[in-house]
Amino acid sequence: MSTYIDDLNWRYATKKFDANREVSSKDIETLLEAIQLTASSYGLQPYEIIVVKDSATREKLKAASWNQTQITDSSEVIVFANKTHITSSYLDSYLLDMATTRNLKVEDLDGLKGMLESTIMKLNPEDQSIWAAKQAYIALGNLLSAAANLKIDTCPMEGFDATKYDELLNLKEKGLTTAVIVTVGYRSEDDHTQFAAKVRKSKEDLINKL
Repeated sequence: MSTYIDDLNWRYATKKFDANREVSSKDIETLLEAIQLTASSYGLQPYEIIVVKDSATREKLKAASWNQTQITDSSEVIVFANKTHITSSYLDSYLLDMATTRNLKVEDLDGLKGMLESTIMKLNPEDQSIWAAKQAYIALGNLLSAAANLKIDTCPMEGFDATKYDELLNLKEKGLTTAVIVTVGYRSEDDHTQFAAKVRKSKEDLINKL
């Protein structure tokens, strides 16, 4: 049985997927649940996930991704779209959900509401969007680890036109913008990148212990 570190050593940013292999719906749901369970600041999860399998849509996304073949050869494209603005209604909905889940009165969360209003809600929209995108990246990291555990290949990607993605996926009207994407599937035998040694900083250069 492989260890968690073995799984992380196994994974790499897949450059060429086997277009004839699909990830099972069960495994996709496991990956999505890993995203759902990801930690986020205050638990607000200021993003949404769009799973794109439709081939026609992916062809359009490929054109907005500098024609990178991972977009169409992978099993699915998963888009992490962050909130561009944290509204009072979004905050109220979150607090209501927390109260319901934990069998509390909404009034019991007034302290938390006040803290959120004095921190996140005080940021200007641009800084709120930056903060929300950072939360989406935490979820991306969790997905990459979960996929490695399932021996599913991934390629996290920033090489795309976010404005075109937003237009194609109708994100702007939902108060969202594309933060990052990841393609999931299975590596092609022809992808020679899989044989390259993993290049990382040494622990001595990376980690400082005080």
